[in-house]
Amino acid sequence: MNKMFLKFVLLCLCLWRLDGGVEVYGFWSESVIGMEGYSVSLNPDTEMKDEDVILWRFGYENTFIAEINKRANRITVYDDVLDGRFRDRLKLDNQTGSLTITNTTTEHAGYYLLKINSEIKSFILHVFILVSVMEGDSIVIYSDLTEMKDDDEIQWTFGDKMTLIAEINKRADRITVYDDVLDGRFRDRLKLDNQTGSLTIRNTTTEHTGYYMLEINSERKFFILTVIDEVKSVSVMEGDSVSLNSDLSEIKRHDQMLWRFKNTIIAEIYKWGNRFTVYDDVLDGRFRDRLKLDNQTGSLTITNTTTEHAGDYELLKFPGRSKSFRVSVN
Repeated sequence: MNKMFLKFVLLCLCLWRLDGGVEVYGFWSESVIGMEGYSVSLNPDTEMKDEDVILWRFGYENTFIAEINKRANRITVYDDVLDGRFRDRLKLDNQTGSLTITNTTTEHAGYYLLKINSEIKSFILHVFILVSVMEGDSIVIYSDLTEMKDDDEIQWTFGDKMTLIAEINKRADRITVYDDVLDGRFRDRLKLDNQTGSLTIRNTTTEHTGYYMLEINSERKFFILTVIDEVKSVSVMEGDSVSLNSDLSEIKRHDQMLWRFKNTIIAEIYKWGNRFTVYDDVLDGRFRDRLKLDNQTGSLTITNTTTEHAGDYELLKFPGRSKSFRVSVN
């Protein structure tokens, strides 16, 4: 990504508010969180009419990436633009005009503008790398560098205020951790790898759940760390249904929730976008036609269980505390 685009993404993150949006270029833009490697949908919440024309653009240069012309019965994706970063990744819904980006990477983060005839709607997509750990364990957040160069500078920040918690300046041969910030929640817990810049957090607590940004010179990567503070054991007889309860009475409008099984996302709730999705074709289809989401609480039910459904499930909530379940099928 070029520097101007990176600054734009950083600006959007700084302005991001919990009510689900931010004002960019004079338009109120809905904030959407995507996870690297997974699909994310931008939903206009409308139903297309026979005469409608929909145009999708990306980035501060307003590059065309997709188009629907209902009158001409034509759907087009321009996935070879921008060095092919969208190649084989774009899907359009002919009924709603929704745009889905599959197998997302951090290159897909940024500003999306949707024009339906003369109406304009916009989105800010944040693409994060998802990391989770059990409370009390250590976690390494990897920089993906094999070796830092002699003039490299690395900074790690935490939270929506981007508080500096660690940095490496190779030119000055200096490694610094700022573990007394934020009421000392990181005190004696941070360790930096001088070769790669990777960050280790030891003896994690739920206070370490949140957003982390790694800046390497002018390149930035974003992470979400979730610290799970309990594992609940659940037992079910083969063929019966089992419910994994979120313990929420109601989902708030800015909440996003992910259900994972063995590190694979199987269900997602994005309340602001009114999106409740089950991915029951993953993992060789073992969950096909078996997953049900409670739209009120976010709880997940697995019907007609088999021994293939035994294992560890995670409920990741943003914001909020995450949970883990260990399901045994007898």
